[in-house]
Amino acid sequence: MRPRSVLRRTASALSALALLSACGGGSGSTVASSGSKPVVGVDYPRSDTDFWDAYIKYTPEYARQLGLSLRTTNSQNDVARLAADAQTLILQGAKGIAMAPQSTFAIAPILAQLQAARIPVVTIDTRPDTGKVYMVVRADNRAYGEKACRYLGTELGGKGKVVMLQGDLASVNGRDRTEGFNACMKANYPDIKVFGEVTDWDGDVAAQKLQADLTADPDIKGIYMQASFALSSTLHVLRQQGLSVGPRDPKHVFVVSNDGIPRELKDISDGDIDATVSQPVDLYAKYALSYLKAAIEGKTFKPGRTDHESTIVRVRGGLLEDQLSAPLVTADGGTYGGVPSLKSTDTSLWGNSLG
Repeated sequence: MRPRSVLRRTASALSALALLSACGGGSGSTVASSGSKPVVGVDYPRSDTDFWDAYIKYTPEYARQLGLSLRTTNSQNDVARLAADAQTLILQGAKGIAMAPQSTFAIAPILAQLQAARIPVVTIDTRPDTGKVYMVVRADNRAYGEKACRYLGTELGGKGKVVMLQGDLASVNGRDRTEGFNACMKANYPDIKVFGEVTDWDGDVAAQKLQADLTADPDIKGIYMQASFALSSTLHVLRQQGLSVGPRDPKHVFVVSNDGIPRELKDISDGDIDATVSQPVDLYAKYALSYLKAAIEGKTFKPGRTDHESTIVRVRGGLLEDQLSAPLVTADGGTYGGVPSLKSTDTSLWGNSLG
């Protein structure tokens, strides 16, 4: 259960949004006057990981490139705070809002209020379990899990034990990555046993559960981290267990991460981990703002291929998702279980170009 104070703060923020809607807070012209920059709002979901720090860096850069006036907030993974931040951004003149809700089941009331206020919303990285938004900018998260599965299944020769350090199953990302990984393992590598550990995107929790698994089953040979939140803690546990050894050592545990941050790419090159799936955080920032600008200009989209090498799919009625490319990254750039990869040194990866 959530604390009552959080519920009260959420209700209060939603009431404020409802008042804005009733007063016509978002019902004026959605097109900026001639010669002015359209005002858009972006709520940063958190700032405690390299991935989200990169998103925070890229967002103002693309806002300038697209000729947008940017207002930002940071909800710090708190749905009540996100509701309050949406109110703040509207009061600051935002004609559209981009957000990345981490608890995707809890934001339907916020979206409903913003829709009533005629404020288009773009979500990045996640999509709401219910409710409508103008566009979801995201990669295929089930494919993340499948690519990790294909890599580990190939390296383990289809046999053995692996640990999957899941995120938060209240998030569509955690569910999709888990389902993609498990479905791939069941269909293609039935002799691999998977230990699924829910961590709520918490590195300390991941370390505790990984330590317990390795103690109970010292023959575990693979780890899939659903995001880089667990990178430091996972490597620490492997060092403690004497398992931080090269891939040619029989004790080696194959590690696949999921984000594509600079440290992951360096760790792959150094032999500390084996692979990652690169989430296109730079493109999340770019296309979140591009779609907000399009929404303000009254443009609409339909399913199909885009002009930026992605595909828009209809997730359900009234909800479109632009699924961006997210490559598997390895040291050798080889193909694993039919999945091609990029070398960790490839300059096209955002993790190698982040200044």
